[in-house]
Parts: sequence; structure tokens; C-alpha cells
Amino acid sequence: MEKITVAIVGASGETGQSIVNGLLSSPNTEFDVTALTRPESLNKPINAKLQERGVKVVPVDLNGPQDKLVDLLTSIDVVISAIFFKSLADEIPLANAAKAAGVKRFVQSAFMIVVPPRGVVDFRAQKEDNLNYFQMLRLPYTYIDAGWWYQLSLPRLPSGRFDDVLPPGSLSDFPIGLDGNVPSALADIRDVGRYVARIIADPRTLNKRVHVYNEVYTQNQIYNTVEKLTGETLPRTYISQEEVVSRIDNARRELNSDPTNSSAFGMVTPNQLFYSWGIRGDNAPEYASYLGYLSGKDLYPDFQFIKFEDYVKEVLDGETKGVYQDKK
Repeated sequence: MEKITVAIVGASGETGQSIVNGLLSSPNTEFDVTALTRPESLNKPINAKLQERGVKVVPVDLNGPQDKLVDLLTSIDVVISAIFFKSLADEIPLANAAKAAGVKRFVQSAFMIVVPPRGVVDFRAQKEDNLNYFQMLRLPYTYIDAGWWYQLSLPRLPSGRFDDVLPPGSLSDFPIGLDGNVPSALADIRDVGRYVARIIADPRTLNKRVHVYNEVYTQNQIYNTVEKLTGETLPRTYISQEEVVSRIDNARRELNSDPTNSSAFGMVTPNQLFYSWGIRGDNAPEYASYLGYLSGKDLYPDFQFIKFEDYVKEVLDGETKGVYQDKK
């Protein structure tokens, strides 16, 4: 069996944990996984759990001496960044070290919905700037987008039966975009890592953008499915494009006047993402194809993914957990 050495930054986050799970459970490729963690985070329980599973956990300061980072990456085939979007600048020294170390593939922190590179979601532009930098270095790369998670798609039930798995904040209370018939590519976060394991072992995806997802649903279809499986009637509130743009503009004005306003920041990003997938319809396979992405459906027609209906049934049976539960 082929063996690939992988270093991952951000292994303790939701995306990072999914990637680690996907690598360690891969039936096709053997992955030797190293988690790069901040020195101050070395003794966190999540890192102890990673070590128990055979993952090497190494403390590293991405903005520290470059030669130490180069030495660490010299034996690594693939570097994966699952860095939080506020820390995307840290990918630059990581990429510089990867290039100097001769890393064969660099996977930046994307793993999100398909969004135009600029002009719709602010932090998406920085991801594109980073990709441009990697290309300037001629660093071998793969850019992966992986749909809107099932775990972020559940509406709140009148009975409260979903409350234990809903993410913190207002995502589950967002209204429905336009008439509710805007299609969006969805994926279960547990499948994201399994897709990554296939992609980084595939020579066809080198120096390409790849779009993976499980199923395409509109918001109306999500609500209809949840009503069918729960027997509950969901209230449906719709919102226009003008109202969403107004929300974004108002929050941006507040943020511009006070960059430390966390409430305004918490309004800008979720509403920009919603505007992209729920109003504009960017998060669709057809748009990904237009932007030049390779399709995971074409690359891996044999991939057995979790269906949205099955995910909802798991939630109702108490067999799965939500994401970002530690932020509640």
C-alpha cells in the first residue's frame, strides 16, 4: 500500500479533525500524520487524543525561525492547512518553508462553499491572494472546496429537539433566501476528510481546484425533509436580496467605525456567506465547473457519502453530535 507523509496545521478544529479521521481510516492509502500545533497548545486534551491514535504532535511557531520549520517539513509529502480564516496570513511562512523543504503538495485552508474569488465574501479574497502567492512560488498545490455542511443546515425545531446539535449563534435561525429554491451543494463534515484523503493521493488533482460535495438541496427541500422526518411544521420566514445586502452594509459600517466590534464582525461574515449560497446561488456544481474546478463526482463516482436524510435521522436518534459545541 502506498504511504504518504502528511503534516496538518489546525488538526484540532472541526475541519482538521475530519481530515485526520479521513486520513487514518483510508482503505486505499497509508498516511503517516503529523499535527503541527502552537507551543502553547501542546498539552491540550485534543492533542493527547491525537497522539493516542498514532498522530505525531509537534509544537511549532509558524512565524518563528524559518530553518526549523524547513527541517520539520523535509520528510513531509503533503502539507494541509486547516487554519482558522482569521489566521490565513500564517500560511505564507508555512508555504515558504514547504517550498524550501521540497513538499510535493500544499493544500491551503479552503474547505468551504464555492464563492467568487473576490467581491462577495471578504475573507475569500485573502484565500485567493494566498493561492496566487503559492503559484508565484511554483509550489505544488491543490485547492479544495467541500460544500455547506449538513451540520450548519438544520433549522431550529419548534419542539427544540435539534437544539443540542445546533451550532452556536444565529445560523439555525437565518431566514430562507428569496423563494427558497436556490440550490446549494451540501456535505457532511465527516465526509470532508474522506474526500481529502482521496484527493491528496490522486495525481489528477495536483495544481487544480477541486469541488466535492454530497448532495444538492434548496432550503425549501431541507425544510420539507425535516418536516417529513420529524412530523413538525416549521415556520418559514423569507428574506430578499435587498434585505441581506442591507444587513451586510450596516454591519460593515459598524465594523469600519470600530474594528474591534465583535458583534458587527459576527454579522458581516455569516451574512456574506448566506448572501453567496442562499441568494446568489454560488455554491452550486455548475458554478464550480464554470470557475474551473474538477468535480469530485467525476473523479470519485464510487465514493459512498452520507445522505442528508440519513444525517437527520441520526440527529433524531441521538447518534451524532453537532459542530462548534465547545463554543456554546
